[in-house]
Amino acid sequence: MSKKSKKLIRSGVSQPDAVAGPGVEVESEDPYAAYADRDWTFAFLPDADAHVVDEKALHGLMKDWRHGRASRTIGQVLGDAYFMLFSLALIGAMIVNLLVNSNQTAAGCTSSGCLTGRSLLPWAVVFAAATVTLSAARIFGPVLASAAEGSWLMDAPISRTRLLGGRLWAAVFVALGVATVMGGLLALLTGTAPLSILAWGLAAGATASALIALAAFEQTHDRQFVLRALQVLFSVAATATVLWMVLIAAGQTTLIPASPALAPWAIAAVGAALTVAFAGLARGRLNQIRRARLLSGGSLVSGMQGAMYALDLGLARDILVEREAVARGYVRPTPGRGTGVQALVFRDVQRLIRFPKPFVALIASALVPYAADALGVAFVMPFLAALALVAALVPFFGSLRVLSRTGGLARTFPFSTRQLRNAAMIVPTVLALIWVIVVTPSVMGIVGGATRSLPDALMTAGVIGIAGLLGAVRWQTAKQTDFNTPMMATNAGALPPSLIFNLFRGIDVCAIVTAPLMLGAPIWVSLAIAAVVYFFLGIDMAELQEESKEQQRKLAEEKAARAAGNTEKIKIARPQR
Repeated sequence: MSKKSKKLIRSGVSQPDAVAGPGVEVESEDPYAAYADRDWTFAFLPDADAHVVDEKALHGLMKDWRHGRASRTIGQVLGDAYFMLFSLALIGAMIVNLLVNSNQTAAGCTSSGCLTGRSLLPWAVVFAAATVTLSAARIFGPVLASAAEGSWLMDAPISRTRLLGGRLWAAVFVALGVATVMGGLLALLTGTAPLSILAWGLAAGATASALIALAAFEQTHDRQFVLRALQVLFSVAATATVLWMVLIAAGQTTLIPASPALAPWAIAAVGAALTVAFAGLARGRLNQIRRARLLSGGSLVSGMQGAMYALDLGLARDILVEREAVARGYVRPTPGRGTGVQALVFRDVQRLIRFPKPFVALIASALVPYAADALGVAFVMPFLAALALVAALVPFFGSLRVLSRTGGLARTFPFSTRQLRNAAMIVPTVLALIWVIVVTPSVMGIVGGATRSLPDALMTAGVIGIAGLLGAVRWQTAKQTDFNTPMMATNAGALPPSLIFNLFRGIDVCAIVTAPLMLGAPIWVSLAIAAVVYFFLGIDMAELQEESKEQQRKLAEEKAARAAGNTEKIKIARPQR
């Protein structure tokens, strides 16, 4: 508290007029004298008919209280953000153009691997869409409510069905639309006809919507074991499909004849029927969902919205990790070993044993190079494989995430920033080395694509592994958006310059390291770029800025001392042998 505030507080305190001495009785007023005639006994409310309230009207009134003071329409907001919309449209057009070119390339490939990919990749996409849908449904709800709605709407004697029915159908239709679009875009990689692409997109969308409806029905019973079992089943099916595709491309097995022309339409029809059935059953039991279950999903969505406002995907993942840790509840404490940075490395090893779930994503990422070669898109295989490795290695950098985001904790260690980051990279580096050995046969060209010798394949796979490792380090060590820096003027308002680049962290490292490989440059070019990236990743710019400010402060103090006439001689002790 400042001196001025303390002085104002002292001056505002009134002194008592008189101090009661010993033996002087002070009369005190009874604070309950005004309520002496009130009857404090409990009584039931009179039997009066309750006022009929329409749930939708009540919810609309609450929505008007919260959002009715907006001074601008959605059209005006979109009009001001036309630059961002134009950028998104431009990036989307580039992605679609890449997929269309990949479709044409895959259509021109007539090898066994390409033909196998056209037949099996859509099945893997459907299974993967089902796995992701079940994971999202288990995390968020899928039916949820905000904290403001749960504080009084969910406890009121009204029907929750009319309040939550629209949200149930909204979740179903969102899953249908997103899965259809993503399934159709990924089906472009098979090089099939447009009608077949549409069919597989609808199959993925219908499967996702049916699983969302099933998750809502299970939410009314407050259970998740059915969803867990289905998630494991679909994930195993997706992995088995990709493995089968790779084995067929390598000539180790044959493709079972089927009718792929009718299969997606049948999946879409069954998915639509299950969607209607489970959604109807779930809507009839919406009153049975517990309020705590509804609010947990709403609070998670609020936190994710705050993270996405800053385009901070790392913060969004931190929120999900915290929620999973709270759901797990406890861990068994184990003693550490070693001294110095060895203790940090041993803790990372203990985390591998305590929480082996990330190994599933690491194993799945090793299938990406094989699948890319089998599909005939070997020219972008290094970039896709590096991105998959980034996504797989991010969970193994938990200690690096904590040390990079908590500067006070990092300063308690007697090590430099580079030493701490090198220690946190040892375990993921070993895992990346194993990944490189596993994907080397794919780089050699046993499935398809360019044929390389063993030394060349090892070096190429090593460059891909280094790109994925450094991309994961970049993703975890990136600083939060600093809104105190000078802003950049845009039509959508003032934005920090680093806000836009948050979406591309990790991807940028993979792109600049693997670009020479895709362009046919020598391998040493990628290795040199990776060395430069590693050097900059070991530098903490915030720490360097603090050291620079400290040096400037000391220099200013010395100049002020000289200006004040301080001519005291500095005595230097004679060095002793």
